[in-house]
Amino acid sequence: MADPWLTIIGIGEDGLAGLSEASRNALARAETVFGGERHLALAGLTARGRPWPVPFDADVVLSYRGRPTAVLASGDPFWYGVGAGIAEKLDAGEWIAHSAPSVFSLAAARLGWRLEAVVCLGLHAAPFERLVPHLASGARIICLVRDGKAAGDLARWLTERGWGASAFWTLAALGGPHESVGECRAESYTRASAGKLVAVALQAKGAQGLSRGSGLPDDFFAHDGQITKRPVRALALSALAPCPGERLWDIGAGSGSISVEWTLCGGTAIAVETREDRAANVRSNAVAFGLAHRVTVITGKAPEVLAALEAPDAVFIGGGLDIAMFDAVWSRIAPGTRLVAHAVTLETEALLGELHQRHGGELMRVEISHAGPLGRYRSWQAARPVVQWSVVR
Repeated sequence: MADPWLTIIGIGEDGLAGLSEASRNALARAETVFGGERHLALAGLTARGRPWPVPFDADVVLSYRGRPTAVLASGDPFWYGVGAGIAEKLDAGEWIAHSAPSVFSLAAARLGWRLEAVVCLGLHAAPFERLVPHLASGARIICLVRDGKAAGDLARWLTERGWGASAFWTLAALGGPHESVGECRAESYTRASAGKLVAVALQAKGAQGLSRGSGLPDDFFAHDGQITKRPVRALALSALAPCPGERLWDIGAGSGSISVEWTLCGGTAIAVETREDRAANVRSNAVAFGLAHRVTVITGKAPEVLAALEAPDAVFIGGGLDIAMFDAVWSRIAPGTRLVAHAVTLETEALLGELHQRHGGELMRVEISHAGPLGRYRSWQAARPVVQWSVVR
């Protein structure tokens, strides 16, 4: 289409004065303009303005298809905004966008930070735990939060978790006549910011951040003893080779430690666990690490529940493997899928030996001992040997 019917416009706190000529022309042509009440007020629109439905529904905009329509959003509509949610439902020629500087860009400009080195998060509709994977000494983070109260809640959340010494900025109404920037330490923040829409920036200082190496300490996870122990988990993750955007099936998930560490690398996981109490631990761990949006927990028995799952890029079977489960998994995964299975019983070890002979891959037996007391001295205390089979379909 040479003349798109929809224009997506980013608007800042400076209103019409900050819009490009193309944006102002699109607003003038539009029969209907959608936006938040604040956006419509900034643009001075009354009769033609339509406030967003709550919750937001892109189909309302699509109902005006073919008629000159505009959408107003904060700053850059494609960075934690409504832009992509609308555009993905349209053909490329139906829409055009004119973005304004994002809140992240404005905040970095006020603080003198290199935006490419800053973690940018939208926490206005997400739990603070999303910060967990990013908190590390010296890390610079800019977060969108709902309002001044949320900024105070975030400061308390940081303090309770050992990050109270972090430098903490609140930035409200950036780019407009009522702009304000306040600085303190997270542990001393007590006041609500003036603006309703607030960005919080912080330079982390305090507790130990999460290691990016495989094999986090076992006591980081809620578990009942059913957990792939730290050194064995590191070996499993090395064989699984997690990559951003890839999906894992974690069968017999136990505590979900494999799922958590996989998703910390940027992927998603489907954790299958028979026992509800252990499935609850998986959910709890996913929440604690800020990964609940990346870990889907299925309470049920494999292989019965596998038929309804989206295809994986990798599969981990931590226990309970038998030939029926293997055949069901093997028949459902595509060529190139990585599979890693562990065995601690003689029966499952024998099965892995047969599967290795039939399908190849790598078969490895791991024996680990830890130093422990023996009277007045120390001795090696051996853990159960683990056999690991890893193969590519």
